[in-house]
Amino acid sequence: MKIVITGGAGFVGSNLAITLKQTYPSYSITIFDNLRRRGSELNLPAFLQHGISFVHGDIRNPEDLEQLGEFDCMVEASAEPSVMSGLDGSPTYVINNNLTGSINCFNACIKHKANLIFLSTSRVYPISFIENADYTELETRFSFTDNQSIKGISSKGISEELSLDAARSFYGTTKLSAEYLIKEYCEFYRLKAAVTRFGVIAGPRQMGKTDQGVVTLWMARHYWKKPLSYIGYGGLGKQVRDMLHIDDLIRLVDMQIHNIDAFHNKVYNAGGGNFSSASLLEMTQICEDITGNKIDIAAVKENRPADLRIYVTDNTKISGELGWAPQKNAKDIFSDIFNWIKEKEASLKPLLS
Repeated sequence: MKIVITGGAGFVGSNLAITLKQTYPSYSITIFDNLRRRGSELNLPAFLQHGISFVHGDIRNPEDLEQLGEFDCMVEASAEPSVMSGLDGSPTYVINNNLTGSINCFNACIKHKANLIFLSTSRVYPISFIENADYTELETRFSFTDNQSIKGISSKGISEELSLDAARSFYGTTKLSAEYLIKEYCEFYRLKAAVTRFGVIAGPRQMGKTDQGVVTLWMARHYWKKPLSYIGYGGLGKQVRDMLHIDDLIRLVDMQIHNIDAFHNKVYNAGGGNFSSASLLEMTQICEDITGNKIDIAAVKENRPADLRIYVTDNTKISGELGWAPQKNAKDIFSDIFNWIKEKEASLKPLLS
């Protein structure tokens, strides 16, 4: 099988490529990436070592995609993944990359009669519905209740039943627009596709920053004893995210590559769920336990645009229909990131410290 991974030099793509090549040595794996994200170039030696091909190109340029030649399956992992993108006065870049670029990828799949694995996002769900949901404040976190006025939110988290009829961010809107277009490609061009709305994905190889990759950021700051801030919601650090270990994502994508019919014309949520969730306050405690370091953390009461008090994935649908569920919890994720930083400290310090 010939597999192309767009955005493949990034966190998700690089881990996926290496694991697939180790699992299926006879497969041809090609990375397609423009290396725009700082730190992505650090993965190139690993691709060479594992016999993974690399093509330098940009999904916004159809001519670049023509370099790929024939392939059987594309994992569309390229994206501008920051929720803050487009909120600085111009949404042009995020629209060009996440929508126009994705369309170019869909066309390449049609040309080569290839299947599509599309990595979408939990950010397709509207901010106002989630922010106005009923919640309770516990000692270390906020938590959804089952007393909701809108379908699709419960103590289990956010399900696929939540209405999409409100604003969500330019990032979320471009990904949702791409999802809608995939439906058209499936209907009229017979494209076979798997679409998954992932929550926070975390693990080794992720270059963390405040608005994307917060799990790595939290561990890195503790590792190098640098300060952090609890931003928004009173500066208490009680806002919650579920975290999906990259290994659990790879297990799911492996299923999609080899059994596309089980996912075709369906959309699933996939995340850590309550099983692997933590507030910023709880993340701090985990990092202190692993590193033995305590750092200064400031309190910033004001909320950032497009932020959420709570996001937890309800995995009921995908677990019930396909048997997939996360296996690694928040402590596992932070431990693996710590070990990765410790092993690669010299090369990561300029990027993460």
